[in-house]
Amino acid sequence: MELDHLNCLTGAEFIFEVEKRHIRQFAEAIGDLNPLYVDEEYAAKTSYGGIIAPPTFPIAIGQDSGESLDLGLEQRRMLHGEQEFIYSRPIRPGDRLHCQMKVTDVYEREGRKGAMQFLVLDTEMKDESGEMVVISRTNIIYRPIRSNHAPV
Repeated sequence: MELDHLNCLTGAEFIFEVEKRHIRQFAEAIGDLNPLYVDEEYAAKTSYGGIIAPPTFPIAIGQDSGESLDLGLEQRRMLHGEQEFIYSRPIRPGDRLHCQMKVTDVYEREGRKGAMQFLVLDTEMKDESGEMVVISRTNIIYRPIRSNHAPV
């Protein structure tokens, strides 16, 4: 398979320091002003004991870190297939997350127009003590090339 060489590829670790403003800005951007994300007084009275980040917040982590994993693939052949967040605990303001992206799986499936390849990218986010907080899992579909060299 064309992408087998990417299996187990690991990027550089980077650190993301979560601030209240990051959580508020993200909540505003997605249009979800749940008081758990923006109201300290309300959030303190819940079982969470304080503000937490929205479940999809990890998608924004690393966007400006400059620490992307260079897969060396043609962007025009890549499609975002799926996104999943696997939580061990909520993300909170003050968290200092140690993040690292890894290719955790490469596989192939037969499609209508030929074999399609898939990459699973996990960004592991751990706290200062090394405990897993969340894994942001992205499934990328790598489309085959047509005979005229345009992606299917």
